[in-house]
Amino acid sequence: MAKIPLLQSMSHDLWARRMWFNFEQIKKKNYSFSSGEVLKSLNKFYKRKEIQRLGSENGLDARLFHQAFISFRKYIMESSSVSADLHIILNDICCGAGHVDDLFPFFLRHAKQIFPMLDCMDDLRKISDLRLPPNWYPDARAIQRKIIFHAGPTNSGKTYHAIQRFLSAKSGIYCGPLKLLAHEIFQKSNDANVPCDLVTGEERVYASEDARQAPHIACTIEMCSTNTPYEVAVIDEIQMIRDPSRGWAWTRALLGLCAEEIHICGEAAAIDLVTELMYTTGEEVEVRNYKRLTPLTVLDYALESLDNLRPGDCIVCFSKNDIYSISRQIEARGLECAVIYGSLPPGTKLEQAKKFNDPDDPCKILVATDAIGMGLNLCIKRIIFNSIVKPTVNEKGEKEIDSITTSQALQIAGRAGRYGSSFKQGEVTTMHRDDLVQLKEILSEPVQPVKAAGLHPTPEQIEMFAYHLPDATLSNLIDIFVSLSQVDGLYFVCNIDDFKFLADMIQHIPLNLRSRYVFCTAPLNRKEPFVCTTLLKFARQFSRNEPLTFDWLCRHTKWPLPAPKNIKELVHLEAVHDVFDLYLWLSYRFMDMFPDAVLVRDIQKKLDNIIQVGVCNITKLIRASQSAAVPGIAEVLSEDFPLSRTKRVTRVISDQHGAKATEALSIAEDLKSYGRGSLANRLLREGLLTQEMLRQLESEWQDQHRNGRYGLGSKRDDWNSSKETGKKKK
Repeated sequence: MAKIPLLQSMSHDLWARRMWFNFEQIKKKNYSFSSGEVLKSLNKFYKRKEIQRLGSENGLDARLFHQAFISFRKYIMESSSVSADLHIILNDICCGAGHVDDLFPFFLRHAKQIFPMLDCMDDLRKISDLRLPPNWYPDARAIQRKIIFHAGPTNSGKTYHAIQRFLSAKSGIYCGPLKLLAHEIFQKSNDANVPCDLVTGEERVYASEDARQAPHIACTIEMCSTNTPYEVAVIDEIQMIRDPSRGWAWTRALLGLCAEEIHICGEAAAIDLVTELMYTTGEEVEVRNYKRLTPLTVLDYALESLDNLRPGDCIVCFSKNDIYSISRQIEARGLECAVIYGSLPPGTKLEQAKKFNDPDDPCKILVATDAIGMGLNLCIKRIIFNSIVKPTVNEKGEKEIDSITTSQALQIAGRAGRYGSSFKQGEVTTMHRDDLVQLKEILSEPVQPVKAAGLHPTPEQIEMFAYHLPDATLSNLIDIFVSLSQVDGLYFVCNIDDFKFLADMIQHIPLNLRSRYVFCTAPLNRKEPFVCTTLLKFARQFSRNEPLTFDWLCRHTKWPLPAPKNIKELVHLEAVHDVFDLYLWLSYRFMDMFPDAVLVRDIQKKLDNIIQVGVCNITKLIRASQSAAVPGIAEVLSEDFPLSRTKRVTRVISDQHGAKATEALSIAEDLKSYGRGSLANRLLREGLLTQEMLRQLESEWQDQHRNGRYGLGSKRDDWNSSKETGKKKK
């Protein structure tokens, strides 16, 4: 076998050859080997196990090794400035006098040029070692905590028992997943004469008038303190510790809260993981199991028609577009309905819930997304799943369309038949008969156990990375951190795509690293262009050390704003509300630069009232939108609209050049041609259409052709459309 010098010094023979090597020949590329021979040798070098092992020992994992090789190969094949000693090695290899392994020193040198962290790999590995998260919280490790797990399904009383202990303690903290839940505990505690403060990312409300901190705090889980001692802590919805984006907050609370008693509430599926995590801290877990307080029945029949709705029904959709469509159809039947979806302000959600719950209000139907799964007290008799497919984000941050999980189905279905409400028994079914069999299968399956807890790099860790890699962008620092991070089987690194998106967006703005990190952790929906643009303007103004005043914000948002006249305007108002939220969130981190939080909170409440009026008139807004847009296609398609796994449908939106009908016609013609055949079925399976949307498209396609809207004529030959039209004529 040929000798493998690798990182050894050049041999005497090599130095001797260098003495007589004609450098002019190098510059003229007058060598005795061809580019094909070089490429063949490089590929042989890449495939050698010994080289891959040496790359790994020098900090090049499989991904980095591949990227470095691609760059190295391009450098050799395309560069006119390849060094003389590398030319000699290549000449020897091609002539059979050398070995491909002799390239490794040059490859490693090149790799270090494109990956500077290779020179400080040991230090970076130590910084990104995430194998012992319990050690990050010395205050919590200094006490022996009592861990009590309240396990049970929705409406089993598990959280009630934990809150009772919270209220009886001398001091306590409640950590919930939503602002609405934190606000509910805040209200409940103060109503029980237990002074309690409210802490969310955007808000601080003190129980006392002099703004002294109360012994009890209700907060969103990201805002909990791991330094303040409490007698009792409550961590709600512990199963969210597996959430790909937010799971780190539950891990931090579970490992880091300094409380004598930690009361954990959630699904039994998380018991084993919590027990294992507490074993690593030397703490035992006491499990208290609860059963559902009211019966829940899965019906043997689907709703099939909105004519079969009854008071207390809640139709659950996973698309805002479906919410718009169904709410309008319900109103067309002379019924009132409340509407709740995720992007609505908290005040509007509460107002809609109050409207639905009020026995004296004529509104007896609720149309909602899975936002009702937690955080709202609702008097629901029957949950009706409009669809059982939902867009999700996998561990890699990729959007997928898949059937809802057993955990999600139980969480939503469990909202029916709430204990203490007017409905003592709950029912669950589907809108369409085909979905009912699958829903029963989903509900009958055991909930998948929670297997790992989320982690996220801290600002201190990123700052240490930046010290070693001063020229790297924040996005690159995060990438390198994740690639080098080491976690054991109980943990995973949370998805950081949103963080990287914001980091790339504001990279060109001159900010110090800590400020940049804070801006990148801002809670916003990156699919809302107006909100993202505003964050960019916030960062630019901040970088100039110019305070973001109330007047500046009003100019940017064009406040005051009128009531919405169509759905597009309602969606914009929701985005403006998010902008106000963003301002308030930043104001608690940079008080001097965002000085007008009180004024912004006042106009946010006014905006919430405007949105409430818009939602109450949502069907009028839908009609206005559809009359102004391409018939058959909603003017505004929500970003959570369940699109195909592999491609997105181009949105059809009226703009300054007028509405474009090409795609609407194309879809309609395809549906007409195939009816309920292969194309329609495939779109339904992939989540591109729901049954309700399909029927609406068929009906409206017929209307368009009957009226000659596209210069065509057609008889109404769809049975469903004829039936629906007949009802309208009556």
